[in-house]
Amino acid sequence: MNTSEEIKKRYNRISGIYEMMDRMIKEKWRVDLLSQVSGKVLEVGIGTGVNLQYYPNQITSLTGIDFSRGMLEHAKDKVISGDFEFPIELREADIQDLPFPDNSFDSIVSTCVFCSVPDPIKGLMEIRRVCKPTGQIYMLEHMRSDKELIGLVMDVLNPLTVKLWGANINRDTIGNIERADLKIDKHILLMSSIFRELTLSPDKKIIETP
Repeated sequence: MNTSEEIKKRYNRISGIYEMMDRMIKEKWRVDLLSQVSGKVLEVGIGTGVNLQYYPNQITSLTGIDFSRGMLEHAKDKVISGDFEFPIELREADIQDLPFPDNSFDSIVSTCVFCSVPDPIKGLMEIRRVCKPTGQIYMLEHMRSDKELIGLVMDVLNPLTVKLWGANINRDTIGNIERADLKIDKHILLMSSIFRELTLSPDKKIIETP
């Protein structure tokens, strides 16, 4: 298994051309996903900040984290040159060990992140921890296709993609979500089920204070 440091170096190396690779995510998918977010928002794996332009102006604030300093430099350029109506904070951090207290955010966003997290279940448990009990987690993730032939091709190609930039294209992300005790509220299959739009709940007990 690749370590965070190894994957970080790969993403630092490709940060200048990452957006060319990121075009596999259709603009409509981003718009549909991000139009749902509200309140205090955390985007994990913000990368070069491609999603920034699609956030609704009515959100309270946006915190974006990434473990690649090279990727964050490109995101910072977008924040400086953009005209946003909400405050934005960018931080270098690892999704497997988020530097935030429990129950910090109303909405958490990830787009094509969990293919690269060394321990995806730990990362999912971390976003569950920092999500408010009434909050939502919005994901646009690629994973192993449910189509048998496509899934087998992805299995064959996976060692190459891992070696090039640390991305696993055949992960069982749905299974990992369930193992992290997250509840799937919405599940939309995209592009032969290679991509999924997901809305999750942290499924925490809400304790009312007198």
